[in-house]
Amino acid sequence: MILPIVGYGDPVLRKIGQDITPEYPNLKETIANMYETMYNAYGVGLAAPQVGLPIRLFVIDTTPFSDDEDLPSEEQKDLKGFKKTFINAKIVKEEGEEWGFNEGCLSIPDVREDVYRKPTVTIEYCEEDFVMKTEVFDGLIARVIQHEYDHIEGILFTDKISSLKKRLIQKKLKNITEGKTSQEYRMKFFAAKKAR
Repeated sequence: MILPIVGYGDPVLRKIGQDITPEYPNLKETIANMYETMYNAYGVGLAAPQVGLPIRLFVIDTTPFSDDEDLPSEEQKDLKGFKKTFINAKIVKEEGEEWGFNEGCLSIPDVREDVYRKPTVTIEYCEEDFVMKTEVFDGLIARVIQHEYDHIEGILFTDKISSLKKRLIQKKLKNITEGKTSQEYRMKFFAAKKAR
């Protein structure tokens, strides 16, 4: 089922997600719905807070990036079919020299900015089987993980840009909060909720 994506300004996007257990209600269905919602919106990652759930869960599929001719063929191969569910994730290490990449977010439509992140992450997480694992990722996969991980920490990519750039996009952000934006996928907006 395709879920509405929560727009910028909703307090759920600022909450630190709670760990969950295998008993979390309808977990399999929630994960399936999140993938379906992400694909419907042509995203490469989606975190639970973006569908209104303040829990430590996000899903990723970096396949769309694998068509990027500017990337080394090795990285294109890694990106193709990289699909993973992260539950109760904790980044334990970020390493390397920060690099910039133009990021966007399904909760903040029509806003894209260069964000600087470290190229390598070590992350502890569970997949749907709830077996804890520790893995190291780098390149664009690491970046998508960091972006989605920020969501479960209540952080948005717009928090990581300069104050000048923040001022320049202020009007766009206000419009999103008020639901004055149009995109190809379903969204729900905090101001509209308050008005009811």
